[in-house]
Amino acid sequence: MDNKPLIAINSDFRTNSKDTASFSFLANGYYDAVTAAGATAIVLPPVANRQDLGRLLDLVAGVVMVGGADLNPNNDGFMKHPSIRLLDERREDFDRLLIRMISERQMPVMGIGVGMQLLNVQQGGNLYFHIPEDLPNAMPHSDPSDNAHRHGLDVVGDSLMGRIYGDGEVRVNSMHHMAIDEVAAGFHVTARAPEGVTEAIESTTEDWFAFGTQFHPESHSASALDQRIFEEFVDGVRAGGSVRLVA
Repeated sequence: MDNKPLIAINSDFRTNSKDTASFSFLANGYYDAVTAAGATAIVLPPVANRQDLGRLLDLVAGVVMVGGADLNPNNDGFMKHPSIRLLDERREDFDRLLIRMISERQMPVMGIGVGMQLLNVQQGGNLYFHIPEDLPNAMPHSDPSDNAHRHGLDVVGDSLMGRIYGDGEVRVNSMHHMAIDEVAAGFHVTARAPEGVTEAIESTTEDWFAFGTQFHPESHSASALDQRIFEEFVDGVRAGGSVRLVA
């Protein structure tokens, strides 16, 4: 009998233009990484009905929230910075519904990029909207001329990130201009860039296996070690979400 856990992955969305229909899409790195970690991946369409989404979530053991463009600060009562490149409205509406229902169910969840940012916002945290202005002394966290831009990573030893990366030198990809400011209650920062920008958060709630990374372990620019993040997630899902994250 196949005992692989079923992991749902949300998808990106693009509204129709003059010459194309609307469509959902997903970079292959997400489902390839989930599959390589020993799970079976399915892709969630951006359904609007809560009951329909509930039926889908009943089928799966955990959810990966993928990266993408930027959250709309207006939805959280903030002004929109000129640098912000918005998620499609249909995707953001769906993602916000999805993360609410994940939280209500305390389902295992892994957020990547904007997926981590939304996890933090939904739980009561907030964001820096443009690192170069909000944190002028920060190192570059994106480089338009280099899709494989990387920087160092400082990890907390007693954490999921610490188990993966240990005490050695770590470098991860970086392609963002927004970042976590205040961390939501019930979460700790477990990895930072060398100057302090948050790169990973993990739940401190005993019954909720939830964490996120600002960097992209599914990307072609990720290292082989980054795949272990997906392996840790799948192992935690297989254990029923009872894996301890941070003390």
